[in-house]
Amino acid sequence: MSLAIGVDIGGTKVLAGVVDEHGAVIDTTRRLTPGTDVEETEAVIADAVAELSARHAVVAVGIGAAGWIANDRATVLFSPHLAWRNEPLRDALSERIGVPVVVENDANAAAWAEYRFGAARDQPVAVMVTLGTGIGGGLVVGGVLYRGAYGVGCEYGHMTVVPDGRRCACGNRGCWEMYASGTALARDARELADISPVAAHRLLQLANGLPGALTGPLVTEAAREGDPAAVEIYTTMGRWLGRGLANLAAVIDPTVFVIGGGVSEAGALLIDPARATFAESLTGRGFRPTAEVRPAELGPEAGLVGAADLARRRG
Repeated sequence: MSLAIGVDIGGTKVLAGVVDEHGAVIDTTRRLTPGTDVEETEAVIADAVAELSARHAVVAVGIGAAGWIANDRATVLFSPHLAWRNEPLRDALSERIGVPVVVENDANAAAWAEYRFGAARDQPVAVMVTLGTGIGGGLVVGGVLYRGAYGVGCEYGHMTVVPDGRRCACGNRGCWEMYASGTALARDARELADISPVAAHRLLQLANGLPGALTGPLVTEAAREGDPAAVEIYTTMGRWLGRGLANLAAVIDPTVFVIGGGVSEAGALLIDPARATFAESLTGRGFRPTAEVRPAELGPEAGLVGAADLARRRG
């Protein structure tokens, strides 16, 4: 059996796992992301890989990085939420790791995993949208992972949905991820807590009375309990998600949208309003086939599964 390690590097965590040829994760380890320090981040990645390699014989390592990856599959051109700027990540890690290393955008890796083993299995045109700290995206067409001319395609989170809107970490304003992401979820909850502590009573309880301590997971917890304020925040986010999907459908015309990432763990609280708004906003609605909107099947391990499979295939 050919085993590979996949490493999913997000804005807050590094999750590494050993993956077999069928997409099964047989061992994992987790670290916090030291996002402001390039060398520390690389040291954390190498340490996680070393831990897993000590327990398993692996043939390759795939790195799913939150950022724009050049077509050399080696260089992180830019990461809005991490410190990488033209960082030769593959070369920096190869000597430490000792097996072939492939670097891929984390959302591309998740899209590939869902196409190979999950909710988009064998779909002719599959779009993946990952909702985490920001919004990532991936596209698989005819079994080929689309990366764009320079490796930075499918950055859906940075398409403008509100001209001159909220400032984004990418340097622009009004990006989609400023309205439908974990960052947006926490920000909306904090704004509500500041404006109306009574409406945000349950949210503030979970945050020990501190609006600044509100996080996306706490909003999700409150929404699952049925808290009206948290449910409303999720409904609003779902509508933003649906509008963005309609914009993507007008350009790409996929057969399926797969929604993944940590924020998607809210399930129907997010997916139901997204589906409804997508159907209402789709150009040519009623006169064209409509893509399905499905929750991801592989959960938080999709990125590492896809990275490992791409590394094993070197493609």
